[in-house]
Amino acid sequence: MRASNHLIGLLNFLTFLLSAVILGGGIWLSSRANNTDCLKFLQWPLIVIGAAIMVVSLAGFAGACYRNTFLMWLYLFAMFFIIAALVGFIIFAYAVTDKGSGRPVMNKSYLEYYLRDYSGWLKDRVVDDDYWANIRSCLMDSKVCSKMGRSFNGVPESFEMFSMRKLSPIQSGCCKPPTECGFVYVNETLWNIEGGTVGLGTDTDCPRWSNDQQQLCYQCDSCKAGVLDSLKKSWRKVSVINIVVLILLVIFYVIGCAAFRNNKRIDNDEPYGEARMTKAQPSRIQL
Repeated sequence: MRASNHLIGLLNFLTFLLSAVILGGGIWLSSRANNTDCLKFLQWPLIVIGAAIMVVSLAGFAGACYRNTFLMWLYLFAMFFIIAALVGFIIFAYAVTDKGSGRPVMNKSYLEYYLRDYSGWLKDRVVDDDYWANIRSCLMDSKVCSKMGRSFNGVPESFEMFSMRKLSPIQSGCCKPPTECGFVYVNETLWNIEGGTVGLGTDTDCPRWSNDQQQLCYQCDSCKAGVLDSLKKSWRKVSVINIVVLILLVIFYVIGCAAFRNNKRIDNDEPYGEARMTKAQPSRIQL
């Protein structure tokens, strides 16, 4: 009995540590939402799941320490639904970030992003006028574009040096005009539109570009695509960790169920194996 309780207590302690990993992933997404991704509702399901696992694991730990069968049963019952919720969240995260990626540009290290390459629920959320107004405001407050500037010995970097930079999706989509526009580079966020192809309509984002540092390409489809791609990368990183945690949770849950059943057998004085057969059919004493 003690060995089973110790095992269940150890499993709940490990589950508590795993809940901290999930909660940390949600907090990391929250910090990304505040600083770069700017879509702030996506991290909350993960934070809620992590907090729920933490509370339930503490209940299971207390049940094991005090041999409280009700708490142990409650722990296993609640953990089943939490694991199911985590599975659903992982599937949802992969489903809404399934499509879309940056496109390579000739003689450039950065990628270009096109809204038409993305689809689904997450895209509909981002392009919604109300949501985008909040995202745009967040991007401006984060100063992600103003932080792009580089200089060497007081001299701004050249166009050749800028072309070799690996820009983030948001920097590429929101802080510069699309390459197709053909604008002339002045610095990272200042481009001469004379001689560009804005009048030819090669890209609908070309007329949306503004050298006003409060405007830039924040209204461009490329900016929305950059946000989507940034979200995709953030979610995929967290989902990989969540899958590993999920596998460990399932293993711990199965072991916990087995230990709980063993505790019930001992509490009910139910022998098993050879001892059970011996009790059911006791041998006769030979006189």
